[in-house]
Amino acid sequence: MSSAVSGSRTSDIYSPHKHRLTPMSKSSAERVKEDPVHPAAERVPEALRQKVCVDLLREGFPRAFAQMFALLRRWDAADPLRLHTLQQRLASAETAETHGQYGEAYDNHMFLARFFTEPEDKWLKHHFIELALHSARKFKMDSGKREAEANLHIGQVYLEKGQLERALEHYEVFYQLTMGRTWQDPSGRMHHSRSCEELQKVFTLLGQRLLQEQDYTHAIKMFNKAYQMAKESGDRGSEGEAAYRLGLAYQSTGDQKTAKQFFSVCMEIATILENADSLGRAYEAIAKSLESEGKLTEATEYLEKFAEISLSSKQDRNLEKACMCLGNILSLRKQYDGAHEHFGRAYEIACNLESVVRLQKARVCAGSARALSMMQTYHKLIETPGRQNIKTIISWKKMRHGSLSAPLEEEMKR
Repeated sequence: MSSAVSGSRTSDIYSPHKHRLTPMSKSSAERVKEDPVHPAAERVPEALRQKVCVDLLREGFPRAFAQMFALLRRWDAADPLRLHTLQQRLASAETAETHGQYGEAYDNHMFLARFFTEPEDKWLKHHFIELALHSARKFKMDSGKREAEANLHIGQVYLEKGQLERALEHYEVFYQLTMGRTWQDPSGRMHHSRSCEELQKVFTLLGQRLLQEQDYTHAIKMFNKAYQMAKESGDRGSEGEAAYRLGLAYQSTGDQKTAKQFFSVCMEIATILENADSLGRAYEAIAKSLESEGKLTEATEYLEKFAEISLSSKQDRNLEKACMCLGNILSLRKQYDGAHEHFGRAYEIACNLESVVRLQKARVCAGSARALSMMQTYHKLIETPGRQNIKTIISWKKMRHGSLSAPLEEEMKR
């Protein structure tokens, strides 16, 4: 813990957490004042709480005292080292602000934001990132770099909370401040590329939410913005994924022509990157659009490509899906023997995957295709003149096993 306290105040600025989703929140000051007292705060020794606060007042840090007092209303500060660290950093930040050294104040606030890493301390992290943002806005010596970084971090906080609109506001500021700049993080990654990536995530999440609400027009706008951000980021993989999602959005509106254009972009990028999974999904999506247009022959060709790439990349789940899709299309084309073959293959794969739902569905489809194939042959035998055909039908009805197709094929050859 002590090493964390004494470490560099700038080297850990970049430690982004995983995101998830976003509705408006109050400022950190309002939140600290209005949130109820943390139950664990009652366990903090009163003498320790009083001493820390009184020391700040005695040493001439009224703002740090006010912040500490408000924070201790809900924070479990039973650990003296953590409490002492907070006291020191708040005092250092106030000293820096008093002398107009807002860059140093920013570093102290960001240190505290990184210092509180426990899940129950997320509200503290958010609080100090907001303070860091206020300090960064007053610091003019770095052309806005610290302000850009603070907007990135607070955008991540709102994204974790699911407050997409608030996250979008801060990511857009991050994007604007980094445009045309060569700023990088310690790993060498360009800040502007990062801003494009974060905006792409938010636009994608907004688009998915609008799709759930069946607001297809605005959903497409969001997915299109996500696609543009992915292109600007320079990440071809992200560009392909964004194109695929945009294609799905158009597909859901029935605009198959435009959908296929974006699926083709995804397919081209996946081919270049040798991404079998993305390539297979692009084949499947194009096949679905072609099927909707009634182009079953072309749809079959793409599904066969989907099956081939899934087989070569050993993606059994995708292969099972491809076989099921082929079986369905061949059934629509009344090619029941071929449909039965693909459904049977899907059943075998589902057995190996130990997926009860998949194998039950494949078994039913295989049985239906087999029955339809036999009915088709039966009708042809009835409709085709010949004494032998009648005998074959009577014999099969007695035994109820074997194939009806062989006698018919021989008869057709004659």
